[in-house]
Amino acid sequence: MAGRRVNVNVGVLGHIDSGKTALARALSTTASTAAFDKQPQSRERGITLDLGFSCFSVPLPARLRSALPAPHAAPEAGPEPSEPQLQFTLVDCPGHASLIRTIIGGAQIIDLMMLVIDVTKGMQTQSAECLVIGQIACQKLVVVLNKIDLLAEGKRQAAIDKMTKKMQKTLENTKFRGAPIIPVAAKPGGPEAPETEAPQGISELIEVVKKVKSMQMFHMPVTTAMQGDRLGICVTQFDPKLLERGLVCAPESLHIIHAALISVEKIPYFRGPLQTKAKFHITVGHETVMGRLMFFSPAPESFDHEPVLDTFDFSREYLFQEQYLCKDLVPAATESGQTNETVGQATEGHCPRQQWALVEFEKPVTCPQLCLVIGSRLDADIHTNMCRLAFHGILLHGLEDKNYAESLLPGLRVYKLKHKQGLVERVIDDYNVIGRSLFKKETNIQLFVGLKVYLSTGELGIIDSAFGQSGKFKIHISGGLSPESKKILMPTLKKRSRAGQGEAAKQKEEVERPEPALHVTLSLSFKRYVFDAHKRMFQYP
Repeated sequence: MAGRRVNVNVGVLGHIDSGKTALARALSTTASTAAFDKQPQSRERGITLDLGFSCFSVPLPARLRSALPAPHAAPEAGPEPSEPQLQFTLVDCPGHASLIRTIIGGAQIIDLMMLVIDVTKGMQTQSAECLVIGQIACQKLVVVLNKIDLLAEGKRQAAIDKMTKKMQKTLENTKFRGAPIIPVAAKPGGPEAPETEAPQGISELIEVVKKVKSMQMFHMPVTTAMQGDRLGICVTQFDPKLLERGLVCAPESLHIIHAALISVEKIPYFRGPLQTKAKFHITVGHETVMGRLMFFSPAPESFDHEPVLDTFDFSREYLFQEQYLCKDLVPAATESGQTNETVGQATEGHCPRQQWALVEFEKPVTCPQLCLVIGSRLDADIHTNMCRLAFHGILLHGLEDKNYAESLLPGLRVYKLKHKQGLVERVIDDYNVIGRSLFKKETNIQLFVGLKVYLSTGELGIIDSAFGQSGKFKIHISGGLSPESKKILMPTLKKRSRAGQGEAAKQKEEVERPEPALHVTLSLSFKRYVFDAHKRMFQYP
């Protein structure tokens, strides 16, 4: 807020050639040096390549005047309008699919979004992506049906009404349901038409956008500024070509991080699963870098806990996931080729209310805590009809230490649930049995000594030691085998052979010896913490 001026940042987004820059020009009374495609590259290609800024002002509505501070003399700040003003800063975003990074960056600084639709074409691929970005980044939307002058005059209103109904249906299942839809002709006759013909519908559009609020300044000398303001700063003896796009901040408010813990929410229009170890384009502020993800959730008993979006609790335990859990996913295969049973729970409709991811950046990024994070697949073919935006979230904790894997990750208590199945091979005595098929031949069974196993007949046993070199092991059952279990496990004794009948009798006895009626299975369950360097195994008491 600059004196008696209240600013609202309005993003102008839409598909390429929908008339966004023409609309910004028609609305604006003041243009910055980065407005209306003034860059030589933009003029050469005939498209918007970077964010453009311009503004217009209207008298501040009475309902907002009570929020203004009392007027005070500030002669060094330059002249302020006597009538309080509501200023709209238009952020003209590119529309080309290859410039989605710039679009995402622009969307993060807006309070209200104008989604510009070519009324002769309707929703297009980048229109849909812009709508998704709007749902993530802002709370208010106005749909602008542009180029109504291209509709046949006799059928114009019918075509506008038809497109309005289509857009209402599109918005029905979004948070923008019921958003205003305004028909306009920002540049009647097209880009090459003379300036004599006035734009159509602009005054109606201004009346609609007047119903929102925020803060900023254009061409007005000021002595202070705050977050959300757009400023021009004069720096003497400085070559502006040496300056890259970045962030202006108070000391120590930004940090360089190598990885981050984020709260994650999948964008429903993205096709396919979000899998652990997959790489995505991660946008944080105006930076987009590649990052590898590891997903995790609350423990199953905490799936219904209320989401916490302002902090990360290192004291809690979290369950590793092979992929982000959602109702429509197919259970993922683990590294061993087995289906992840925990992922399978989600297909039955039980998903956690909050999920997280560890994001490891390929190069460091600079950002504040609690900033917006967007994950995309920007390497996807821009000509296919698919959403490239995969997920969004909040950055809850940044890992600043370059050696975070050794110094910080061991404190992240993410565990994997392990389940192994084996068989009882034979009984030694009432308190000891031999098991098999639980471990591979090369497994160091000594690591598992002391862990509990359950027999399918109900007994609880403890792995006592390895037995031989083939992966078999000895199990001690402190309570002893039940009589029913012994009947199942102990096969019928061999018949005694008759003297003098030789080999023929022995072969007959082998055929007649019965096998155990049922196999008795062994179940071993434990958890292992992902970042435990010692790879220890833990079981519940």
